[in-house]
Amino acid sequence: MKKLLFTGLLLTAALTAQAQKYMRIWQGEESTRVALQDISYQDGGASFTAGGTTYSTSQVDSITIVKHITVTFDGNTASVDLGIASPADITYTINGANVVMNNTNETEEMEFELKGTSNSGSFTYNGTYKCKIHLNGLNLTSTSGAALDIQDGKRIDLILTDGTENTLADAASGVQKAALYCKGHLEVSGSGNLNVTGNTRHAIATNEYMLIKKNTGTITVSKAVSDAMHIEQYFQMNGGTVNLSGMGGDGIQAELKNDPTEELNGQILIKGGSINIDVTADDTKGIKSDDLITISGGTFVINAKGAGSKGISAGTNMIINEDDAATTMTIAATGGVYEDPETDDTSKCMGIKVTKDLTISAGTITITNTGRKSKGIKVDGIYYAKGGTVTANVDAAATRK
Repeated sequence: MKKLLFTGLLLTAALTAQAQKYMRIWQGEESTRVALQDISYQDGGASFTAGGTTYSTSQVDSITIVKHITVTFDGNTASVDLGIASPADITYTINGANVVMNNTNETEEMEFELKGTSNSGSFTYNGTYKCKIHLNGLNLTSTSGAALDIQDGKRIDLILTDGTENTLADAASGVQKAALYCKGHLEVSGSGNLNVTGNTRHAIATNEYMLIKKNTGTITVSKAVSDAMHIEQYFQMNGGTVNLSGMGGDGIQAELKNDPTEELNGQILIKGGSINIDVTADDTKGIKSDDLITISGGTFVINAKGAGSKGISAGTNMIINEDDAATTMTIAATGGVYEDPETDDTSKCMGIKVTKDLTISAGTITITNTGRKSKGIKVDGIYYAKGGTVTANVDAAATRK
């Protein structure tokens, strides 16, 4: 029966290939987007080939046809290819190279591909259902607001097309929160690279969580007037590389939402990948959470150079282990003492600052503090030293092994 169903699905896909460009092949919760071309059957329908890859019918759960819309930027202009015949749920406007896309579909996940170059362009997306946005060699600088403004409170898959370099920068003034803003849940994947410049406030900001998946390439922020990544609810990183520098604020900040029932509210979870941060502004943090920080894998190189700066600052507790991958952390606290000009309060530069308890079970943590009155690790609560290799000066209210 499954063979017959898939044969029918593939026949439908082939018949609609002129109107649609892609389909998704689902295996469990993971899917692969393939071009609708050269579809063929083998072994009496037991397997099929699509997009140059052979799939076993028994290992495929479902096939969906992709509604694919392409937006191409070209200097001071932009164009839209809907890919399907007059979709009633999609409307758009183009003003120069500024594109506003409106999607009223609430049942089908659509995919948008953004490509091309403009030094005076932007893309704004309004929708109420989850969608996928592919960046395929996009180089976009806005002169009026955010470069990429996603006004959709659902899950947004931001896919960095393999082998591509993508660059976003916002205007130097305006009311936008970031060069790349997402109202919903931002999940980043794809082995391409993304470079973001925040000329007004943050480089990247979300109103819900941000997840960087294992297969993600490199995300680089070389400038942000405020935070490089300002994330509400929680930030999770499973892989990829994040390079942050040139911030006037924090590197990665996870902020508490007003609703205390939000999942992982105010937390940071890092399970793998590589994070490189230069903290040069005074009284700022490389990684900052309003709540718990859990590190269970990854490579960290953080330089806290600003006066009173912190390499990592946990709003409550912090846990370091190797439950997901090897953990290697190198932090240099070279900044001096910060004196608040309004309150005369002082703040010392630190490698790690934990408001409550710190638990280290595994990993290699090396922290040097050479700045005037700087500290290696400062724990206001209890330091649980359960394992790992820690090379640092530790100042804790109490230590338990």
